[in-house]
Amino acid sequence: MKKFITIFTLLSFLFVGNITINAQSDTLADTNVTETMDSSEEISSTYEPAAEVAESASFHQIIKQKFIEGGPGFMGIVLLCLILGLALAIERIIYLNMATTDTEKLLAGVEHAMQNGGVDAAKEVCRNTKGPVASIFYQGLDRANEGIDMVEKSIISYGSVQMGLLEKGLSWISLFIALAPMLGFMGTVIGMIGAFDAIEAAGDISPSLVAGGIKVALLTTVFGLIVAMILQVFYNYLISKVDSITNSMEDASISLIDLLVKHK
Repeated sequence: MKKFITIFTLLSFLFVGNITINAQSDTLADTNVTETMDSSEEISSTYEPAAEVAESASFHQIIKQKFIEGGPGFMGIVLLCLILGLALAIERIIYLNMATTDTEKLLAGVEHAMQNGGVDAAKEVCRNTKGPVASIFYQGLDRANEGIDMVEKSIISYGSVQMGLLEKGLSWISLFIALAPMLGFMGTVIGMIGAFDAIEAAGDISPSLVAGGIKVALLTTVFGLIVAMILQVFYNYLISKVDSITNSMEDASISLIDLLVKHK
């Protein structure tokens, strides 16, 4: 899974670099076209082509343009939070889906094995089944000869270990959810400071001086909030998935103890 996160992060950086280069090329091309039209045509005739270009611009091109206008500093850090958060979220989704087990089928298989081959056959069934429930069953069956109390203690102890494995990485996703909007707000504050510095240096309040700083400030805030919302959706899905697996583990553990008492 660590290799998966590393590969996903590298591919994301390559994709972002391609977006930045293409966006800069598009911006230079648009500038050259505008200058040529201004030198060859009247001012009144240049508004219609510009409007057509704006209308035909795709959502992808708009995102690239706004990303560059927001500045590479804070925008790059916010994008890094999105990349790392998505990498962790995808890794957790794959892990939790693989950890999901059909507990009823497993219990039926364990009971059938105990009736025919005893505890050793039931342990073999658990060994050949993936997921935390099967691992907990194996630990409980491994202590079956020591009494029901030892089985319960083993299930509780190993259940805590499995819970830690299920929740691994969720704290980092939560960190990126909180960090992305904070970085956006910091970019907003720095952009406003730059705008006031420009006003102070010019000695006059001009809309053109203030607009640039405020625009950069608002763009960093918007992108930070978007990143936080995207990661929040994945985080809530992962939390619900962990809760579902945990409930299955607890229910199946009780059923296993009842099964051991029945076949004692």
